[in-house]
Amino acid sequence: MKKSSFFFGLFILSIFCLASVSRNPSSDSSSKVTGPDSSRFTYTTLVSGLDEPMEIALLPNYDIVIAERKGAVRYFNNSTKQLSTIAQFNVFSGIEDGLLGVAADPNFKDNNWLYFYYGVAGDRSISHLARFELKDGKLNQSSKKVLLEVPTQRKYCCHSAGYLTFDVDGLLYLSIGDNTNAEEIEGHNPTDERPGRELADDQGSTANSNDFRGKILRIKPEVYGSTGGAPYTIPDGNLFPKDGSKGKPEIYAMGMRNPFRISIDPKTKYVYWGDVGPDTEIPASEGKLSYDEINQARKPGFFGYPYFLGDNEVFPDYDFETKKEGPGKDPLRPINDSPNNKGVKELPPAQPAFIWYGKGPSKKWPMVGKGAASAMAGPVYYSDQFPNAPYKLPDYYNGKLFIYEWIRKWIMAVTMDSNGNYLSMEPFLPQLNVVAPMDMRFAPDGAIYLLAYGTNWFARNTDSGIIRVEYSEGNRNPIAVVKVEGNTVGPAPLTIKLSATGSKDFDAGDQLTYKWKSDEGEVEGPTSTFTFKKPGIHQVILTVSDQHGGKSTATTEIKVGNAPPVVKIETVGNRSFYWDNTSLVYNIKVSDKEDGKIDPAKTKTSFSYLPFGKDLAGALASTDENIQYLSTAKLYTSLDCKSCHTLAVKSIGPALKEIAKKYKDTEGAVALLGKKIISGGSGNWGSYPMPPHPDLSEKQSVELADYIMSLVKTQKATPLSGTLKLTEHIGKGNEGAYVLLASYADKGANGIEPLKSSSYIVLKNPLVQFEDYQEGNVGVVIATLNTGFISSIANITNGKYTRFNDIDLKGIKSIRLRVQEHGAGGTIELRQDSKNGSVLGKAVLAAGQIADLKQGWKEIVMPISGGTGIHDLYFVFKNETTKGPLFHLDWMYFEP
Repeated sequence: MKKSSFFFGLFILSIFCLASVSRNPSSDSSSKVTGPDSSRFTYTTLVSGLDEPMEIALLPNYDIVIAERKGAVRYFNNSTKQLSTIAQFNVFSGIEDGLLGVAADPNFKDNNWLYFYYGVAGDRSISHLARFELKDGKLNQSSKKVLLEVPTQRKYCCHSAGYLTFDVDGLLYLSIGDNTNAEEIEGHNPTDERPGRELADDQGSTANSNDFRGKILRIKPEVYGSTGGAPYTIPDGNLFPKDGSKGKPEIYAMGMRNPFRISIDPKTKYVYWGDVGPDTEIPASEGKLSYDEINQARKPGFFGYPYFLGDNEVFPDYDFETKKEGPGKDPLRPINDSPNNKGVKELPPAQPAFIWYGKGPSKKWPMVGKGAASAMAGPVYYSDQFPNAPYKLPDYYNGKLFIYEWIRKWIMAVTMDSNGNYLSMEPFLPQLNVVAPMDMRFAPDGAIYLLAYGTNWFARNTDSGIIRVEYSEGNRNPIAVVKVEGNTVGPAPLTIKLSATGSKDFDAGDQLTYKWKSDEGEVEGPTSTFTFKKPGIHQVILTVSDQHGGKSTATTEIKVGNAPPVVKIETVGNRSFYWDNTSLVYNIKVSDKEDGKIDPAKTKTSFSYLPFGKDLAGALASTDENIQYLSTAKLYTSLDCKSCHTLAVKSIGPALKEIAKKYKDTEGAVALLGKKIISGGSGNWGSYPMPPHPDLSEKQSVELADYIMSLVKTQKATPLSGTLKLTEHIGKGNEGAYVLLASYADKGANGIEPLKSSSYIVLKNPLVQFEDYQEGNVGVVIATLNTGFISSIANITNGKYTRFNDIDLKGIKSIRLRVQEHGAGGTIELRQDSKNGSVLGKAVLAAGQIADLKQGWKEIVMPISGGTGIHDLYFVFKNETTKGPLFHLDWMYFEP
């Protein structure tokens, strides 16, 4: 796989609104159709917190079987809404292998058959397509029947695919990746014919008619004994003869790299799949020949790889020995003359892709965006396939193919003509936040089921799970929303207060009822309280219903048995501001109920002066190191880099700390990495190329590289108590801030993972600009030549205000204000916690008119009394005798 291929992202849905021109595929005439009302889509999160979910099987009773890559088979009971583990396969889960696919037999209601595709643990490099019986929510492992054994190689990564699906005729399709080493391919496609490099030659796998890899297989499962013991038969119409004389008769389509997700049109029986493409340096019609593809197979065939991509654009014939390029293959008569080929030499004519796009903007399909990519194909929707289904999509989507992209965060509805030719695409669910959908399918009742992998690769993600999306023409289902007051993790007994007040219903006049259910009982009403006495992971299920029978559910997990640590920073002086030549006297205290005595060495501490002081709170709440790089870390999280790289654990790409270790002794490492971030690259860390980021400035890329290199620098720990001199700010302006940060991760307890807590103090310059308020209803005058380059607040009239959050007035005797008496004049009141809170100070400004806005600025002093602790401060402006403007304000200075 490439870039950030392999898994797709989840929907934490907002819903969508569409309006465009569509052509009904059942006729050649075009018609304008209005898209659906976004409020008619509702969603329910059925399951969360899965460990690398790969595929789901939706059973006739709406129970769900989930295949997790590390081998667990999970079962969601639709009646009880409970999730359980019904089996743990012994799988090989290295590289991208593992338990990859699951499908229910079309006659599951009668035969109880489930099919799985997985890498078999042990010394043999094989994967199995096997069938099991599932009855009453229990998987009978003794019923295992191996239908097909697929030889693989496990020396090099990657491309396993492994998706299973049936068509309307009961034929089973299995997609298999090319399983080829794509490392060190020198900017070319993997066709290395040198001795000893067989595993880097895709001509021996995907272009080899006698190999299952890089293919889509199609078979007819059979009952053992009914056909002389054969577990399956070969249907008519596959790519090669049934006698195997020209290739594996199971092959339906070949010439693929990583056909990760496939679907079969229930009417035309066309096969669709997304193929995650390579990263090469070969020039192409759209950038480089590194396309991701959506393919359409109207009949069995060869789909080009490793010789062609996109619209049959040709790779040159690269000699890895001489490093020279020669003419590429002929798409009409491709010849596989590699010494590693064990199949036919003359392959079928290459079929072009249906849709294809590279890393840069696409001229042909501009809506697909740019950057890293991971193309996948979902189902084709037909309205008449869902007669009387309560949640079926509107006819607007009739005949449309759904495709989706993980990295680029979109789903498209593709419109085709009556012959299946591409006409257009449009966003589907354009307002959702994509976190990682892995599977998409329609239920018999018309609802959409989405399987979410979650944020991080090769990990159990809290944002993984299953989401059900419903569309309603009539009464709309309510939307259930759970809000938990306080922590969802804590010691036993743990009392949790929950609220459903965020739930809503788009139908005016509907009356909602609320029911809460957990293993501690049931409660009715918009709020509930549960006390969990036993350690463990508990589910709370909220069901919201209207009077017409519409309902939806939402679930939340409560983890009992481990209290988060408590980290406190005690200080003597003010906790908001610093002044010249002063000190911060502090003491850090840590306690944890389960850990008991705290090892001081386990507490992480740091003290830094940052050149910026605004917008620190959110960033500080999620970090415990490298705080001087907070702004750069924020930039990093806004990019697609986080999809492939985590801080310390290898994901699809190397961990950031591993990158830093590799380059820590390299001269000019920051400049080198900065260039790589902009231009992209491959080969340094295996077969996972990094996409370019041409939109980043050189300054930004260097800052990112410097941030990465900082991760392995030894940081001097700050003592748990002491006195810190505040002198570093001198001569550096007024924008900086001192940050004292402390964090502690406990050991975990009672089956609950380790928890981390942190605390921090930010000391900012006591000179605060009035336009930096957190909330208010006054205007801001931007600095210009006309105003003398002064930014200030204006349009101040009676009753208006500004609010500044979390200000400590300890030791503050007065506030010096820079004002301009330009208007009717009036009073400034300083109030605590609200516009009507306690008055802590007051200043009176006279009326005045200033002809030149640069002139007339002066400073006045507002005495302060009565303020204690940290509070929100409100500056309220009053003059009840006029409706006109009162005065202008520039800044304030908190004086000790």
